[in-house]
Amino acid sequence: MSDTYDFKIAGLERKLKKFSVSDKLDIAAFILFGDVELTEKCAFELLKKCPYFDYIITPEAKSIPLAYEMSRQSGKKYIVARKGIKVYMDKPVESDVKSITTKSIQHLYLGREDGELLKNKQILIVDDVISTGKSLEAVESLVLKFQGNIAACCAPVAEGDAALRNDIIFLEKLPLFFK
Repeated sequence: MSDTYDFKIAGLERKLKKFSVSDKLDIAAFILFGDVELTEKCAFELLKKCPYFDYIITPEAKSIPLAYEMSRQSGKKYIVARKGIKVYMDKPVESDVKSITTKSIQHLYLGREDGELLKNKQILIVDDVISTGKSLEAVESLVLKFQGNIAACCAPVAEGDAALRNDIIFLEKLPLFFK
């Protein structure tokens, strides 16, 4: 089996490295960090598919550059659900997540200052890859705790069975590689 996967997205071609997530499963790593061209094009293409929204929210990690670029292109503010409580967070609210690429349960936090911006607003949840949907669920939980309305959930890539979902917006499907 090849150590890379040839992938086309947003008019670009990339070679994605494969990594083992278990003794039975490999994934091809779609990583936006450092790839400005890919981030800009994915943001542009996703924005064309997304409904109206007031704010963007993303979990802290690889999706931050995408959320930033979608914010820059749309003129809408983005908010990061943080992995840890920061001193500047006033009465943070927590949500838990166990994703396919993380070995342990993670915690996402949103402070009241950012959270109160979401109340009665249309919120676009942005991630880099949707696979199990657990990260989305954790961010959705935070949005709902602050009485925000979820306009849509989006990512450049839907991995495996996530591509069969009709409640997410994505650009391309990425297969899972079973051993």
